Amino acid sequence: MRIVGLDPGLRITGWGIIDIDGNRMRCIADGVIKTDSKRPLAERLVQLYEGIEDVLKRFGPIEAAVEETFVNKNPNSTLKLGQARGVVMLTPARAGLSVFEYTPNQVKKTVVGSGHAQKEQVQMMVKTLLPTAQIEIADAADALAVAICHAHNRNTPDKWGGIA
Repeated sequence: MRIVGLDPGLRITGWGIIDIDGNRMRCIADGVIKTDSKRPLAERLVQLYEGIEDVLKRFGPIEAAVEETFVNKNPNSTLKLGQARGVVMLTPARAGLSVFEYTPNQVKKTVVGSGHAQKEQVQMMVKTLLPTAQIEIADAADALAVAICHAHNRNTPDKWGGIA
């Protein structure tokens, strides 16, 4: 089974593709989608949509896992991040994938064993669990961590509300 993990952001959205076969996981690809901060918001959201759509077409995942985002102190930034997150969830759903959500603490607890792990610890464990991953940007490592989290939790009761 192939899973795409997505770490939403308006400026940079991380993505990671893994295959799972029983208890085995293998990294297929990872990367980021960057939007042009000089463009209007609507155009940036289109860039994000098209970037995710391209990843889905190239790698053909059948399930998507998205990290839930936290609320920033800046309401304007929170609103923009929410709009980006909507596009990140909409794109795989429109492609027919089931979309599952995980909190940052769920991801950290699954990958590292502690819900309050530091970003560096998560990246180190992702590289340990997926030694062939070519992680160049932290956002891609975060997306792979979300995919790993889903691989470990996908057969648990549907308390995270997958949407199709």
